[in-house]
Amino acid sequence: MGSAPEQAASVYADAPGVVTQGAAGPGAAVLERPTPAAAPVADTLTIQDTLPRLLRRNAEQFGDRTAFREKELGIWQRISWRQYYEHARDFGLGLLALGFRRGQVVAIIGDNRPELFYAALGTQSVGGISYGMYQDSLAEQLAQLLDFGEARFVFCEGQEQVDKVLEMEALLPRVERIIVDDWRGMWRYDHPKLISFAEVERLGRELGGREPALFNRELEQGKVEDVAIFCQTSGTTALPKLAMLSYRNLIAQSMSFHAVESHISPHDEFVSYLPFAWIGEQMIATSLHLLIGFTVNFPEEPETAQRDFREIGPQFTFAPARIYEGLHSAVTVRILDAGWMRRRCYDWAMGLGARIVERESQGQPVPRWMRLVQFIAYWLIYRPILDKIGFLRMRTAWNGGASLGPDYFKFFRAMGLNLKQIYGQTEIGGISCVHRDGQVRFWTMGYPIANTEVRLSEDGEIISLSPAVFLGYHKNPEANRQALRDGWLYSGDYGTLDPSGDVIMFDRMSDVITLPGGVTVSPRIIEDMLKFTPYIQEGMVVGASDRPMLAAIINIEMRSVGKWAEDRGIAYTSYTDLSQKPQVLDLLEGIVREVNGRLKPEWRIARLVSLYKEFHPDDDELTRTRKLRRRHIHERYRDLIGAIFSGAPSFEATFTVRYEDGRTGEVRTKLEIRDVG
Repeated sequence: MGSAPEQAASVYADAPGVVTQGAAGPGAAVLERPTPAAAPVADTLTIQDTLPRLLRRNAEQFGDRTAFREKELGIWQRISWRQYYEHARDFGLGLLALGFRRGQVVAIIGDNRPELFYAALGTQSVGGISYGMYQDSLAEQLAQLLDFGEARFVFCEGQEQVDKVLEMEALLPRVERIIVDDWRGMWRYDHPKLISFAEVERLGRELGGREPALFNRELEQGKVEDVAIFCQTSGTTALPKLAMLSYRNLIAQSMSFHAVESHISPHDEFVSYLPFAWIGEQMIATSLHLLIGFTVNFPEEPETAQRDFREIGPQFTFAPARIYEGLHSAVTVRILDAGWMRRRCYDWAMGLGARIVERESQGQPVPRWMRLVQFIAYWLIYRPILDKIGFLRMRTAWNGGASLGPDYFKFFRAMGLNLKQIYGQTEIGGISCVHRDGQVRFWTMGYPIANTEVRLSEDGEIISLSPAVFLGYHKNPEANRQALRDGWLYSGDYGTLDPSGDVIMFDRMSDVITLPGGVTVSPRIIEDMLKFTPYIQEGMVVGASDRPMLAAIINIEMRSVGKWAEDRGIAYTSYTDLSQKPQVLDLLEGIVREVNGRLKPEWRIARLVSLYKEFHPDDDELTRTRKLRRRHIHERYRDLIGAIFSGAPSFEATFTVRYEDGRTGEVRTKLEIRDVG
């Protein structure tokens, strides 16, 4: 694969070089400079509370202050800390009344609602483990994960999730009860395992009335070493693993993160719209929320999330790369539709902002005249755009889950958004590194947070030590041996260290491509550059040791490319038809050529194909967090990839279409394979 120092050489034609400091100890590369006071060595943090006990503390201290705010029928409804605690208490006692026992698992499925958090904290209060699941999972996938996680109770937001569980009931012998929050459309459902969320709370109130001291006794039995949650890993190579995170892990991570992001206060607003199952949501909306006490807001529906986000105007947000990529595409498309004068003003302002951001990232001074012009550009250009996307009051926006390309960082920071990269894994509670204010270098992943140490193994793998390192994977001893060694978390990520101490992550160790001659390529970096356009939704770079070139399989962005085609009078009937239009292929070829001009020669793309369909999680091509499942894509499109590298000018594709009524049909189409000189 090549060493990390070798890989650290600039892959961009115009980027600064990167080096790694000398090794210190067997099998590790570390910084020569001492760890700063803001990031003490691991094991200095003591945790004495659990999440449910933090909730009780907040209910006592904050009382009627707003913990949650949910939009319902167009009106924002507030929920106090006291109400939050009471709901969790009643739900937890209700579980006990139904026969729930300490150490058992409650799976939670649904869109973001306060009830999901009541269920999670209620479960934990009586010694259970909460297990968030992705609401868009297919019934078969859901059943497989429910059974593997040994869930005894399943909380479902509504009819859609209940139908999935009931459809797979024969495969779920452990499930004793299905708890339903929203009963709409289910009035005629008659199943012995079904029970309403309200009924569970009623049973809990009755039990609490009979035994007033029971809940506090259960609360005090909880230990910081207990497993608090099962959290799904991304599952890019196989079925997602279930990371077991303790209360110590979650609270230590939040305390360490807040030590370097101390601006987050109890008076801040946060909007919860990302999947409850994702570690990022667990980290911010659960543990950090309980630790600090800010207000969490829930959109009315997933479809209204962007509008509701803008209404709240939060002070901070944490989102995966696909959210920022989508916002960039939306802004770019709107600008392309604007008049020529507005486009000229926008281009001028963004060019100015980009020059300032480049200077700042390289530690160069910014002239006063440039700051003055930037101030004017802010009020004329940047501020209206930030207002439209809901970022006007934003102090800090973090990107996590997957890296964001440097072009996106320059774009948002040029407008004045304090966008920073977070690096971490589910297995370390979500975060191990973050950019510091005033030290945002686009090609890095940030500096270790407090109580966290990061090193490199001999083969360039990023490893971490922290009180937040997880307990292990549920029922997966082999994966545990690979991930946990002497207390260190082996990430599986290939990277190096910036001279400043920031971590640079190139790609997953398993995803790095080695070309003939030993040249190593990180496909993620090229893919990030390809997607910095409103016309490409996803791209996957392919290559191998016996193939002397790289190629790209591209998904067009249907809405943007459709609008582009309509503006030029190009008729089309479907995604498949549009993706193969010669004019669209010309557009994609131009984008690839532009990206190639910014890459080292050995990293350039030689051939491209526009795929006839989008990569999709239901086809196992993407994870539920929208990461590429490369191994499965390679297998599924093996013949197409073979045609690309054989030099064939086209490929006859046959694929199966599944209709909503369950019928299937076979479709054939011809894919043109373009050479990019």
